[in-house]
Amino acid sequence: MTTTQRTSGPSDASDAAGSSAAASPAGSSAAGSPAGSSVSPAAAGLSSTAVPPGESIRLAGRSLLRIGPVSLLIRRRAVLVAAVLTVLLLLAVVLSLSLGTPYVAPADVLRALSGAGTPYDLVVFDLRLPRVVLAAVAGAAFGVAGTLIQSVARNPLASPDVIGITQGAGLAATVALTSGMAAVLVAPTALVGGLLAAALLFALGARHGLAAQRFVLAGVAVAFGFRALTEVVMLTADPIDGLRAQIWLIGTLAGKGWTEAAWIAGTLLVLLPVLAWAGWALNSTALDDDTARGVGLRPVARRIGLAGTGVLVAAMVTAQVGAVDFVALVAPQVARRLVRAERPPLVCAALLGALLLVLADLAGRRLFAPTQLPAGVLTAAIGGPYLIFLLLRGRRRSS
Repeated sequence: MTTTQRTSGPSDASDAAGSSAAASPAGSSAAGSPAGSSVSPAAAGLSSTAVPPGESIRLAGRSLLRIGPVSLLIRRRAVLVAAVLTVLLLLAVVLSLSLGTPYVAPADVLRALSGAGTPYDLVVFDLRLPRVVLAAVAGAAFGVAGTLIQSVARNPLASPDVIGITQGAGLAATVALTSGMAAVLVAPTALVGGLLAAALLFALGARHGLAAQRFVLAGVAVAFGFRALTEVVMLTADPIDGLRAQIWLIGTLAGKGWTEAAWIAGTLLVLLPVLAWAGWALNSTALDDDTARGVGLRPVARRIGLAGTGVLVAAMVTAQVGAVDFVALVAPQVARRLVRAERPPLVCAALLGALLLVLADLAGRRLFAPTQLPAGVLTAAIGGPYLIFLLLRGRRRSS
């Protein structure tokens, strides 16, 4: 039996799906915010009674669950939001597999997915499922990247398409598409371009410990520079090649499927331990540098780690599906408002990003059928009103 303690900090709220769960060895304080800043059980409003393994303490809007030597501080509203988003995502996947020519009844979709065998197996498994899975995986990756970048920048308008990562990948892909390079090399080239943009961003913004304002301003400068170079390349290219590059820059899932989804999912899987650390480390992003150092943290190293992970995920997903704008911008902030948290919740943002891109791809396929719109057009249609909402909301606050 060990005494359970609650740690202090302005952002001790945890992402429900485990994005900010912290573990502590038996006999040490249970972590849910920056390590080393614990308070006594009485000061935290808890009884000093030991918590038996497998049981939980109910806090205001949170539950402190103890499983063996591990203590998890869980925000109950975030659990509910994550569960609802998961159900909505599954419904959107079934709907996307159902709608089209030919139409497949949802019951037949479920039977096909269960392996029961239907006349529509070819349509479901070969024609639609790869694209739907890609939309879900890419949307989740965009949500993760946006959450990490916005948390480091402390700015709801920061996202891969604002700080230059998307533009760097777009420039590299445009050069590849207009120079006669093999199609199989477009995605690796775009990934290299996104990573080079990230390196330039860190070089420009590294002064003063990657301070939030400098990071965003450096990103905007990088984005404008790469966008201008992309326009120059497109204007001097063959018109057909320029059109292919333009479609890539808008962002589309057409003609893509398992291969692209595997690359994105593999990246997220390899980075899973880093993402688990990031979910916990995001708790300290609201602290100023002096306070963070005072509780034993290294704020600069954390910011670099979080931002580096975010731009790596953003570069990979952009290289595979193109410049699908606004998903990384919208998903984290909408998820934060749903959870009512101090920072974007990592897992909820991933689920919301997946839901947004699946619905955007479905709308692009069916709204103007048989003409198909790229998913990036629909996400831009979502992002524009969202930006107007943010501007109006900021104006009301200032007044």
